Amino acid sequence: MNKRLERKIRYGMVGGGPGSFIGNVHRMAAALDGEIELVAGAFSSDPEKSRQRGEEWFLDPNRVYGSYQEMAEKESSLPLSERLDFISIVTPNHTHYEIAKTFVNANFNVICDKPMVNTVAEAEELVNLVREKNQYFCVTHNYVGYPMVKEARHLVRRGKVGNVRKVVVEYQQGWLANLIEATGSKQAIWRTDPQQAGVSSCIGDIGSHAENLVEYITGLKIKSVFADLTTFVEGRLLEDDASVLLRFNNGAKGVLLASQICVGEENNLNIRVYGDLGSLEWHQEEPNKLWIKYSDRPSELIRRGNDYVGGYNTSYFTRLPAGHPEAFIEAFANLYRSFARTIRAWHESRVPELKDFDYPKVEDGCRGVIFIHKVIESGKTGKWVDL
Repeated sequence: MNKRLERKIRYGMVGGGPGSFIGNVHRMAAALDGEIELVAGAFSSDPEKSRQRGEEWFLDPNRVYGSYQEMAEKESSLPLSERLDFISIVTPNHTHYEIAKTFVNANFNVICDKPMVNTVAEAEELVNLVREKNQYFCVTHNYVGYPMVKEARHLVRRGKVGNVRKVVVEYQQGWLANLIEATGSKQAIWRTDPQQAGVSSCIGDIGSHAENLVEYITGLKIKSVFADLTTFVEGRLLEDDASVLLRFNNGAKGVLLASQICVGEENNLNIRVYGDLGSLEWHQEEPNKLWIKYSDRPSELIRRGNDYVGGYNTSYFTRLPAGHPEAFIEAFANLYRSFARTIRAWHESRVPELKDFDYPKVEDGCRGVIFIHKVIESGKTGKWVDL
């Protein structure tokens, strides 16, 4: 009989200092189920800000570090009984690669915000390193954590819509409709500065989520892309709007629309999957609903939390009864919980349950980086580009 791990899964965070939006989301998500605890961190490149953050969260000051390099060196020297189980990276894009590489080399499991890294070469090297070191690696494409997204995936695999012919996915925002990076907005600056965001703003920040959602739900792979990219806001250095045609490996066609300049839109991610027997429709701003549509009978609306929801793992990722909304942080929390339970299984010398292994891997992160670069290449050349 395997020995049970009699403690919470421990993690350390890199980033998430004062003014961080996504760092707080990750921290709340990790804490939601009471299975994971934050015990260490290098929360800012400014050692004093890192120390202040550690004080706010009542952490042992000896495990609050002034740099991620110091954190990796000291945490890796601890015995297994005290050692961190994984690292959460919530820093701007351009820093992900070196931080992730450092901790994987130090034999830590890693959760990394998306996009995983900024270049294809970095992505491919990280895939190889994670495999070589035999570590677990999760990329937080958090939208696949929603229960009804998992149900949509289940229904497609059951053949509910038949053979997929067409997919339309949109991610529309309006918060960058003006040049707010020039006003000092931290969130806008690192998403629109090529030195930090890499080759892309709109596709890198939100279009990559749409790509991941499409491939997760349909099980198809995007084979080639044709992109029309625009920078509407004068003075901005990267694209803020994208219209992308998609071709899939089964012959299906698709459209991916992503924009940061659609005034009035908040976080309008939605997807429609059309097969030869029916279709599915899901909207992130109403995430507890999933529409199934047919040509020969009325449409069905299914809602999270009900007994009739049939996915083998949908209820596993549902915390509340029907009618009590679950949303963004819970979706993030599903990734954290699955990752932590996978690590717990390793500690207990057992194979993790398949549903706990249902989170975006380093290979998914690499695919997202390749997608970003191929879309940018297509937008510049005006040609179809193969992935």
